[in-house]
Amino acid sequence: MQSMTIRRAVAPDAEHLTTLIQESSAYRGEYASIISGYKVTADYIARHRVFVAADAVDRLLGFDALVVEPPELDLAFVADSAQGTGIGRLLIEHMLGQARQVGLTDVRVVSHPPAEEFYRRLGAERVGTVAPSPPKVAWERPELRFTTV
Repeated sequence: MQSMTIRRAVAPDAEHLTTLIQESSAYRGEYASIISGYKVTADYIARHRVFVAADAVDRLLGFDALVVEPPELDLAFVADSAQGTGIGRLLIEHMLGQARQVGLTDVRVVSHPPAEEFYRRLGAERVGTVAPSPPKVAWERPELRFTTV
């Protein structure tokens, strides 16, 4: 794996994080509607525990966003060019450490359907299904839970 660090996101990262989401090949075709027009804002970064994985020249390779109340992994993306390099695993492990640090015993994940197996390999358990919420989300999504203790 290339040289990489995980750091807290800062307001100027917002545009780059939005671009990373919008360019994700995982959200093309039938899944495109869920990210249509979505933007990560400086306010979002300030309100939540958002961390980025960056390379040696601070190019953003991925990020995650932990909402503390209620405990949920709200966003997790890895750049298409960095998929399969272990960055996603490192981000999730880091997020779980952050959850433990603030006293959370579990973290909910409403998963993108193709990402369910990724989360399960990292220890999440399926606890249910979230119904569609048209028009943005026309499909069921797996509801998973990480236990942090």
